[in-house]
Amino acid sequence: MFRSPALLVSIWFATAPVVVGQEPASSPIRVGMIGLDTSHTVAFAKILREAKPTDGAIARLKLVAAYPGGSSDIPSSANRVAGYTKELQESGVEIVDSIAALAGKVDAVLLTSLDGRTHLHQVVPVFQAGKPCFIDKPLAADLADALAIQMASDKFQGRWFTSSSLRFTPSIWRYRTNKQRKILGAQAWSPCSLEPHHNDLAWYGIHGIEALYTAMGTGCRSVSRTHDEGTDVSVGTWQDGRIGVFRGIRNGLQGYGMTVFGADFIESDAKYEGYAPLVDQFAEFFAGGENPVANQESIEIMAFIEAAQLSSQRGGVPVTLDEATNRARDEATRRLQALLDAKSTP
Repeated sequence: MFRSPALLVSIWFATAPVVVGQEPASSPIRVGMIGLDTSHTVAFAKILREAKPTDGAIARLKLVAAYPGGSSDIPSSANRVAGYTKELQESGVEIVDSIAALAGKVDAVLLTSLDGRTHLHQVVPVFQAGKPCFIDKPLAADLADALAIQMASDKFQGRWFTSSSLRFTPSIWRYRTNKQRKILGAQAWSPCSLEPHHNDLAWYGIHGIEALYTAMGTGCRSVSRTHDEGTDVSVGTWQDGRIGVFRGIRNGLQGYGMTVFGADFIESDAKYEGYAPLVDQFAEFFAGGENPVANQESIEIMAFIEAAQLSSQRGGVPVTLDEATNRARDEATRRLQALLDAKSTP
């Protein structure tokens, strides 16, 4: 069962051993990092290290420990983990050999592992330890794992959110914060490289889909996908009749952008503007702020991706998000139970 962000916050405050949101505003928040196999790790660490006292919640975060992780069957993970581990260690971050050891040293967790397949088993001990967690994109490799993460969150009263940095870039985030403007539709685009262990759009297309959802909001009913070697086009139909389109680019010039069609405007100036806006969001969240992206929305995004995958497999016919979710739910239950059984085995 989905719990509202407000309820998750209240439960977490009541049960967590470290109540970050009730500490004095000037007290440091010790942060741990799981997964040192993506450039995001050093980018986030640099922003935290260089934060000034006037930088608000960011200035309270102190990266103190990290668990390297890494996935041997994804070259872009395996080839980078040693270098990023060394870089963080040389900057004063303690490197630990387990997530349990990490959880005992920190108040909050950045789960930055490149491989979405690892996120379920890595986040469960974080939930069990009562630590708030930011899960870097993608939330998971497929919808079943995403649903299992939500089930684990419900079971252990976990407090989390996930997002691409693209969502909070000011030229995109404005469509979520300005409620006065009526949006009739949108088309977003981003690079869309593929990785065989992930649903196609989860690996890198997630950036453009996050931007699309930032403008459109939740409520997508069905998705149809056209796929070829260099391009993906996924067309979502929302329950109120609006149309949202994601274009994934693999050939030719690649970039990030979005056109938004409003009742009294058409705008195409959305762009990527760096990691700092995302860091500001998880800093506020770790300090006890509200969840900036409802867990339900993140699950719907994974359902959009799953429906697009099924649509492609069926020759481009529309697939409802309800069908995708119903197909994945039993598998999600099985995966979570198998994980918990394995953890309880001596």
